[in-house]
Amino acid sequence: MTTRPPFTYRFEPGGRTGAPPLLLLHGTGGDENDLLHLGAMISPDSPLLSPRGRILENGMPRFFRRLAEGVFDEEDVRHRALELGEFIQDARGRYGIGSPLAVGYSNGANIAAALLLMRPRVLSGAILLRAMVPLTDPPAADLDGKPVLILSGRQDPIVPADNAAALASMLSTAGAKVDHRLLPVGHQLSQADITLARAWVAEAKHQATVS
Repeated sequence: MTTRPPFTYRFEPGGRTGAPPLLLLHGTGGDENDLLHLGAMISPDSPLLSPRGRILENGMPRFFRRLAEGVFDEEDVRHRALELGEFIQDARGRYGIGSPLAVGYSNGANIAAALLLMRPRVLSGAILLRAMVPLTDPPAADLDGKPVLILSGRQDPIVPADNAAALASMLSTAGAKVDHRLLPVGHQLSQADITLARAWVAEAKHQATVS
């Protein structure tokens, strides 16, 4: 029996008690270092857990296979989402952190969306940057009011606006509390993404404190 090697990842313990742990999921060609700075800007003092995708596409790390641009190998999506869920649970025990808030960009946002649908209890919520529908026939999921921020680009050549809207609808139907914003940008991240995500995390933390 062949055992897959563990995820390559970075963990930063964070500072202030009470800052939500963030799960940072990079885009195609990124690695475990790519979103550390973004995570620190979005939620200063949060513990940061940042794995590298295990799939290589022309030498570039990804979190799951695709058949073409925008066409996913959905069997692999399901397998990798469950695999990532196991990694998160193990890391929670190792580092003593709570359920993380996923911050995913592009391919990383897509695997985060799949994880919400496949293993709803693993994440406390998600910030999905330039995300697409990961599964055309997802399992029934109960997201039980989990907060989800989706930031899409109006000029994004990779993610059609109707696909991003379909993802927002899919997660809402599953019970998530979805805030979907369409920004006047393309696929790349912008200062507006950072500003909106930071304010959203602060508001979500406030709501959790008063509830």
